[in-house]
Amino acid sequence: MHQDFLPPGIVALTGAGISKESGIDTFRDEGGLWQRFDLEEVATMEAWHRDKKKVLDFYNDTRRMFRAAHMAPNAAHKALALLERKYEGEVTVITQNIDPLHEQAGSQRVIHMHGRDGEIRCMSCGTVTESDADLSPASVCPHCKAVGELRPNIVWFGEMPMHMDEIDAVLERCGLFLSIGTSGDVYPAAGFVLQVRRHNRRARAVELNLEPTGNETLFHEHIYGPATLTVPPYVERVLAYGWK
Repeated sequence: MHQDFLPPGIVALTGAGISKESGIDTFRDEGGLWQRFDLEEVATMEAWHRDKKKVLDFYNDTRRMFRAAHMAPNAAHKALALLERKYEGEVTVITQNIDPLHEQAGSQRVIHMHGRDGEIRCMSCGTVTESDADLSPASVCPHCKAVGELRPNIVWFGEMPMHMDEIDAVLERCGLFLSIGTSGDVYPAAGFVLQVRRHNRRARAVELNLEPTGNETLFHEHIYGPATLTVPPYVERVLAYGWK
């Protein structure tokens, strides 16, 4: 099909709910990381300057926990990858998760707005490097050789999400917006659905979540239940019949 006649893009915003079914702790739920740790002490720039070792030890321990879980993409991740392969237009996943499960499932167009596990960033030169090595205040940047300036390439509290210009461009081209496994409470992600509807009055917005969220009135359709049970049949429906 000629590029000028491609159908509108599909954007799937995914949150912790989609990865929870692969064994990854959520931050907000009962027993989640926010209840077990004071994240103001381990996930802010102020904490980094105050005690780099404490921040990096938390990152190292959390990463090892991810690895020990033997996480694997679930049926919801795989369904979104199938949608990208089969749909004639553009399909983009914008994820609030730092895990690589979408890529492992086969998705090619994935935007990690909160950063990505397995990447480190130098606060001195800004270079991002793929690495699974533990970090410490003695770690040396492989590029500029600065000591003690390496941090996980993830967004801490008080920092702006990543890739916002790219996200804005994708939302402008969106004809179908899916919100999957996200609370709808955290901005700017919570405002994406309204951004889509402002750009394209014909766009359709669908919420697939365990329960209603605070911005449920902004969606045309609500499908409640675990992502592994709701996303695959919805993707099959879109591929077979479209969403109009």
